[in-house]
Amino acid sequence: MALYREYLEQSDFGSYEDFLKNFKIKVPERFNFAYDVCDRIAEEEPERLALLWVHPDGRERRFTFADIKRESDRCANMLSKLGIGRGDVVMLVLKRHYEFWYTIMALHKLGAVTVPATNQLTKKDIVYRCQAAGVKMIIASAHGDFAKNCDAAMAECPTVKNRLLVQGGPREGWLDFQAEMDRTEACFTRPQGDQDARNDDVMLLYFTSGTTGMPKMVTHNYVYPLGHIQTAVYWLNCQDGGLHLTVSETGWAKSVWGKLYGQWLAGSAVFAYDFDKFVPAELLNMIQKYRITTFCAPPTIYRFFIQEDVKKYDLSSLKYCCIAGEPLNPEVYNKWLELTGLQLKEAFGQTELCVTLATFPWMKVCPGSMGKPSPQFDVDVVDENGNSCPPGVSGEIVVRTHRGTPVGMFSGYYKDEGRTSSVWKDGVYHTLDVAWRDEWGYYWYVGRADDVIKSSGYRIGPFEVESALMEHPAVVETAITAVPDPVRGQVVKATIVLAKGYEPSEELKKELQNHVKKTTAPYKYPRIVEFVDELPKTISGKIRRVELREKDKAAMEKQ
Repeated sequence: MALYREYLEQSDFGSYEDFLKNFKIKVPERFNFAYDVCDRIAEEEPERLALLWVHPDGRERRFTFADIKRESDRCANMLSKLGIGRGDVVMLVLKRHYEFWYTIMALHKLGAVTVPATNQLTKKDIVYRCQAAGVKMIIASAHGDFAKNCDAAMAECPTVKNRLLVQGGPREGWLDFQAEMDRTEACFTRPQGDQDARNDDVMLLYFTSGTTGMPKMVTHNYVYPLGHIQTAVYWLNCQDGGLHLTVSETGWAKSVWGKLYGQWLAGSAVFAYDFDKFVPAELLNMIQKYRITTFCAPPTIYRFFIQEDVKKYDLSSLKYCCIAGEPLNPEVYNKWLELTGLQLKEAFGQTELCVTLATFPWMKVCPGSMGKPSPQFDVDVVDENGNSCPPGVSGEIVVRTHRGTPVGMFSGYYKDEGRTSSVWKDGVYHTLDVAWRDEWGYYWYVGRADDVIKSSGYRIGPFEVESALMEHPAVVETAITAVPDPVRGQVVKATIVLAKGYEPSEELKKELQNHVKKTTAPYKYPRIVEFVDELPKTISGKIRRVELREKDKAAMEKQ
């Protein structure tokens, strides 16, 4: 049951040009994903699979849409009795636990504001988030140190009235989530009048780190899920009746890109593998065993996949593979294509947006390119004066909003007009990401504005150096950063994880430097090379270049 067609003026397109011109979302006067999509499917196809949850220890649970409706109704009743209603802010820290799916549906039914978060938050992080967003309730698993850190933070979090613990047993100061659920009826009536959420109400609030200051609070309204029709149907190519796996923990925006809204609108079930540590062989086995049809992961996942004996796995169920989170090195693309026969389709977006640039079905794949603009967003690359850059010239990616805010674009930074207007002014949203556009309209990533390296008058994009290094068989992963230099201003540093069978040496360092000189312009080669066992990453798999820069800065200050 692919409901997305009901929300589009046209759903079948013959070309990218047709898609760009005629893709238009029809927004109902009042839309609530929990009622209008989840509950409707439950009513019309109650036994349709919504979620398949699997744990590495062998446990698995299958949830039909009837199951999700029943449990979300029960959860909504329970939360309502605890004082949660329209506009109340609730933090969800549930990793990949199955409770996330029906709990977020319950919060949508109540018209509440959901704040997904990672369980890696420290006491300081929790205090900041609770105070900044006015969090009224925290629902979290006992996994890791989060509950302990939360206990330590509560004295400074006066807005928090209740804490519910999931999958962890009794804990002082916390209510038992499942016990509260068990004594609540599984029937919930949609609120009426002022208690029912409006389209422009805040539905989601994500804390996302910027280059300076404390994390920003990105808000999305109740229409936001419709923006992910494009994500799931025309980029991820989710199949009606298929099973989709996006590798992401639920604390990050990528999770609702690939584990909820668009997938259910497309008629696809969601596969959730509730692992703690990424083991390439185990994830490949999940794809084989459960016959995953569409798959999306950060480049890191594919980098480690191609180090495995991929051909021993039956991946024939896979129809489509995508990549997001960081730019894709062409070497990874080529190797995955060789091993599986599947092209990797890249996209670009932010927590503030949905898919903004992508390799859509009608387009030729250009390995390393982010693709072309989405019809939802008026995208451009501009110079420092706001003028469109000609082909081949790098500039900032911007989204023009003179004709109104597109469906799927954020509403602004929560209670922070100053920060909102610093990036969204005069009808133009500034992404602070740098790219260039070729003569065929494909966009190529350079880096964050503050990641671009300025050395001896040259501007060097980290990604092009990383791509050059990734072509060498000794390199599994690498991150390029800038190190201050008194003569050149900055010099290029490569932090490298080596492939099996290679050992750090001066000879290998020189070999890699010469490889970059031959593959790209000589001035771009890394003058500093450091070999490490692993790169620092976020829980969603993105390389934390900021951590590498801070480490180098601290080392220089000690000298």
